[in-house]
Amino acid sequence: MAVGEMNGVEPGSGLEAKDSNHTDQNGGGGGDGGGEDEHRCRWGPFGPDCCQTFRRPAWFLLCICLATATQGVVVNGFVNVVISTVERRFEMSSTESGIIASCYDIASVLCLIPVSYFGGRGRKPVYLAVGMFLMGIGSFVFSLPHFTTGLYQLGEAQKSVCTIGGNVTSCGSTEVSHLSDYKYVFYLGQLLHGAGASHLYTLGVTYLDENLPVRSSSMYMGTYHAFAVLGPGIGYLAGGAFLNFFTDVDKLDEITQGISPANPRWVGAWWMGFLVSGTAAIIISLPMFGFPKVLPESGKYRAEREKEVYKGKVQKADSEKQPLGLKHIVTSAKVLLTNPTFMFLNLAAASEGLVITGVSTFGPKFIEFQFGLPSSTAAQYLGVIAIFGGAGGTFLGGWLVKRFNWDVRQILKFCIAATVVTVCLGLVFLVHCPNVIFAGISTDYSQPSRTGMLLDPVNMDATCNTDCGCSLYEYNPVCGRDNVMYYSPCYAGCQDSFSAAKKTYSNCSCVTYNLTAADTTSGQYWQVQEGKCANDCPHLAVFCALFTGMILATFITSMPALSASLRSVSQDQRSLGMGIQWIIARCLGSIPGPILFGKMLDLTCLQWQQTCQGKGACFYYDNQQMSYNLLALVMTFNIAFAIAYILALVFYRSSDPPSAASMEVTVPSPDDGGKTSMHTSTTSVYTNTTTITLPPSPDPENKWRTVLDVGPEGWISQHTVSTEL
Repeated sequence: MAVGEMNGVEPGSGLEAKDSNHTDQNGGGGGDGGGEDEHRCRWGPFGPDCCQTFRRPAWFLLCICLATATQGVVVNGFVNVVISTVERRFEMSSTESGIIASCYDIASVLCLIPVSYFGGRGRKPVYLAVGMFLMGIGSFVFSLPHFTTGLYQLGEAQKSVCTIGGNVTSCGSTEVSHLSDYKYVFYLGQLLHGAGASHLYTLGVTYLDENLPVRSSSMYMGTYHAFAVLGPGIGYLAGGAFLNFFTDVDKLDEITQGISPANPRWVGAWWMGFLVSGTAAIIISLPMFGFPKVLPESGKYRAEREKEVYKGKVQKADSEKQPLGLKHIVTSAKVLLTNPTFMFLNLAAASEGLVITGVSTFGPKFIEFQFGLPSSTAAQYLGVIAIFGGAGGTFLGGWLVKRFNWDVRQILKFCIAATVVTVCLGLVFLVHCPNVIFAGISTDYSQPSRTGMLLDPVNMDATCNTDCGCSLYEYNPVCGRDNVMYYSPCYAGCQDSFSAAKKTYSNCSCVTYNLTAADTTSGQYWQVQEGKCANDCPHLAVFCALFTGMILATFITSMPALSASLRSVSQDQRSLGMGIQWIIARCLGSIPGPILFGKMLDLTCLQWQQTCQGKGACFYYDNQQMSYNLLALVMTFNIAFAIAYILALVFYRSSDPPSAASMEVTVPSPDDGGKTSMHTSTTSVYTNTTTITLPPSPDPENKWRTVLDVGPEGWISQHTVSTEL
């Protein structure tokens, strides 16, 4: 019903637009173009009728959930679990391993815009399937270094006892390894992972969203993103289980090596999971190839998608009928980049992404070194936390949006409240454990009182081992019965191996523990035992409980924030909008996150692995400083996270009545010599008032008129129509 007119165009004259849907030829036709071929499940020319029963949102949800779970298992599960193991096996620092994690997002940034834009205009499932196949290849590449290197060499560390008058091992007599160069293979594998999975969260989200009613969309996407977070949890648990097998399990029994997963030199089978996930990714890609461009009945959901679009200065973006090119990408991007609510949501996603990727990448390593756990056990702790905190928070967030049917303003208020909780729980990193006393690092050899104070500079040499010919290239930590850890039996001054099977040593000149009569009676003549000293820290349960709460409070906003982002942009810009959001989130968050967290960990390292090429992995960290460094990072970006949501709410204006300053409409000019009866350009806004201020005439010659129509629930459509016949 027309409620207003402008410049002499009367309602009922035949020149006004009766319904804004008249300008959308696909509005009720079932999708993008309505062709029967676009609605059939097919693999090229092969599209049997028996497969058409699967062209439903629920079946696509199953496929995309398996795909995103596999991506989570690989990229956010296996990769993070094996970080410390790969560092140890291939002599890398945390900064270098952080770059491995960041390569995934670097590739995503390079692929997101072109894939999201052109994929948004094409058959989305095919793009998704090709990406899954490419991700499977990336997993095989990532595991390649295991098969191209020799057996894991423990070197002479098992025999590193004190030999009076012995010679110090030098690089001149040691074969120089190039294991650290394999980092480039890991970079390539992660780049392929990123290129393949770059559009799971853009094309996958938009394909689901455009084929569902608004009310069901949040629940479907909540399930989808719950699988995305469930995947890392499975990856942590499965990856931790794989690490309990020795890396050369296919060639050598770990028992013959004489070490167990609790030994700091243990290297688990880090490569196994990537073979499994690579195979799974390729299998999942096969049914995904068959889904149609649009599902049946998708067209009737298009109109309701426009209802909550941000209505500041709006310019109609290009339609799907226009030729694709750089000009149209720039036009669409300009509209999105001038949408303040959308942009602040992007900044919130970047802050959240930096914290999540940094914590998920080095979380297992933090628990491993802070609480003195094997890497496999630390990974499994993170797996449980990811399932309950991450997947639970994501699913709960999606359920809340559906249950209470929140609009964008209510969603943003909820996100603000949740981030305040996240900031408070970020104080969990104040929970830390004291360092195990390490001779030469946290205590002096000659100092009788073991205070645990850090030494500057670190010095492993002392009078008790000066003639032993010990080498820093041979790291084999042992724990003395005086509860002090030594770099190796040699640095403990041990001249005899008491028991080769149990890896115990005796006659250790640096160990102050004196054997008692009970020791002599029981035959316990040993003074040091291979492995790190136990870290009897009672804070693990408290840390895990608070950390789970922080992860849940962080992920509970992911689904609501995504829903707000989708609702704040127009229907035909959503694929590109999601691409832009992920690029911003990755460039400012996910890419620098692992590198920044890795660098902050490296700054707390007290003892580096010594190799002939320089330093390798870190053997010993300052636990207190590690906690403080991570606390500073997490708190800084969690606060930025909250501020971004506050500003998004401040600038959100869906209920503003239209005005001359807030409406900007692009009007097409006639292309047929003025014989066409009507050309329209439509902008929809919402008003809760009965008084509407209309903009001035679009042209001084009065050849164009503006007509406003009222739709359901107070939605207004502005039409600019031609008066030339």
